[in-house]
Amino acid sequence: MARHGKVSVVGAGFYGSTTALRLAEYDIFETVVLTDVVEGKPEGLALDLNQSRWIEGFETKVVGQTTGPNGEGYEVIAGSEIVIITAGLPRKPGMSRMDLIETNAKIMRSVAENIAKHAPEAIVINVANPLDEMTALAQLVTGFPYQRVIGQAGMLDTARFTNFVAEDLGVPVASVKTLTLGSHGDTMVPVASACSVDGTPLADLMPADRIEELVVRTRNGGAEVVALLKTGSAYYAPSAAAARMAKAIHEDSGDVMPVCAWVDGEYGLSGAYLGVEAELGREGIRKVVETPLTDAEKALLVEAYEAVKAKQADVAGL
Repeated sequence: MARHGKVSVVGAGFYGSTTALRLAEYDIFETVVLTDVVEGKPEGLALDLNQSRWIEGFETKVVGQTTGPNGEGYEVIAGSEIVIITAGLPRKPGMSRMDLIETNAKIMRSVAENIAKHAPEAIVINVANPLDEMTALAQLVTGFPYQRVIGQAGMLDTARFTNFVAEDLGVPVASVKTLTLGSHGDTMVPVASACSVDGTPLADLMPADRIEELVVRTRNGGAEVVALLKTGSAYYAPSAAAARMAKAIHEDSGDVMPVCAWVDGEYGLSGAYLGVEAELGREGIRKVVETPLTDAEKALLVEAYEAVKAKQADVAGL
């Protein structure tokens, strides 16, 4: 595929800069833009990334731009087909994603306002926590159609579940299929009935209590990383997830991925952002795909929906 288009990453921390690197190394975009409020940081990272182009064999140009408190510098994102929002505070040990809500809501409002001003046709992928609430706020502030504002969570949680299953059974990750829906947090719904290894149902390979242990570990996967790092949160797996979503949108692939998307009648649920499977393309969310669930899994999804809908109703005032 010919190299074309621009994708922008707002926030040049570990998550944002690693996402920019992955996007550049795909070598499918003409330009990757990286912005940050720390003066010189995005420019320095862009210079470093560009100097790796010959070594890694990609031509995508990375552009860094410091942004100011009043929107200075955001004009660099003009014409972006995709904007990935990584700006916001990461968790520290002992913090929940919800502990970040007020601080990150202020950051999100500013970022979303500038996206609406300078890149009004963009697809927005949010990764800031608390994920479901910040995705809802991004849509509210930009005023973009729901299908053009998406949250990255299910890809990451599914990747974690897949890794845990593969390690436990001693099999290649490529042989494992798992799925997580619901929220990016306490009401996450790992869908054990959809899990398999080389086509064999996971329930035939692992006792129910062990599956549940891996489900719990998946639900707490981010906190486990935070506790070990002590000074930051995960970024290698999250950046891979966000970049893969952007790639599917850019290539108009129609790939079905677990993401945070607006539900409008699917599963009998409406009016909230929720972790579901969705088909991605140039317009963002082409459609939400209803995955077959057991009665117990459906009940957990409804529980997640009710929890995130209530919290999302509060973000308008933040």
